[in-house]
Amino acid sequence: MGLLNIIHRMHKRQKLSIREIARLTGVSRNTVTKHLAANTIEPKFATPERASKLDPFAEKLAGWLQTEAGKSRKQRRTVKQLHADLVALGFAGSYARVAAFARRWRADRQREQQTTGRGTFVPLHFDRGEAFQFDWSEDFAVLGGERTKLQMAHIKLSHSRAFLLRAYPLQTHEMLFDAHRHAFRVFGGVPGRGIYDNMRTAVDRVGRGKERQINMRFLAMTNHYVYEPEFCNPAAGWEKGQVEKNV
Repeated sequence: MGLLNIIHRMHKRQKLSIREIARLTGVSRNTVTKHLAANTIEPKFATPERASKLDPFAEKLAGWLQTEAGKSRKQRRTVKQLHADLVALGFAGSYARVAAFARRWRADRQREQQTTGRGTFVPLHFDRGEAFQFDWSEDFAVLGGERTKLQMAHIKLSHSRAFLLRAYPLQTHEMLFDAHRHAFRVFGGVPGRGIYDNMRTAVDRVGRGKERQINMRFLAMTNHYVYEPEFCNPAAGWEKGQVEKNV
């Protein structure tokens, strides 16, 4: 699915020839031609990769590790304590799995600090049509005389800061896709990439660094609109700070 996204972007956005796409991707020209001619969005898959028990808790654990990293050594929770706290939330996996996640998270954090410097952030610049940012928030409204919780979809253009808000009852795939459809209609086009946090409707598994196992339904949507999805590091809301200001 990820390769299909790349092939469509190369052909429709970068205007590359089939020969050049085949050279860059390592896929035969016949295969590239077949996918483009069929306008392929969703391929058929064999048995999917088995999900980890930690996947639904990965973002929560990464946020805890980020918080603990800012405390003194004596005040920090141990990995054993973090495992116990996850178990209290319903996690049924082993301590070893949590410990391995924590080691990878700390190694990634150390590499980032060595590269960018502790506490140093570079302002982001975006060209016209380059990117948009997306996030959810909660709000309330009185509907039919009852106070009702609503899920607010925020879509904001990174260059102009123009934005659209839409209210939904839930944060399902159907609501997510509808919000994007209306945003692109209102904006009059689709930017080259979209910036997201690691929401469950988009990311099935958070890996090391920028590695993500993207949800297939979400990836099918990005293939349809031909843009590149980009995901923030866990607990790093400043990476999409423009839309965070609205949330």
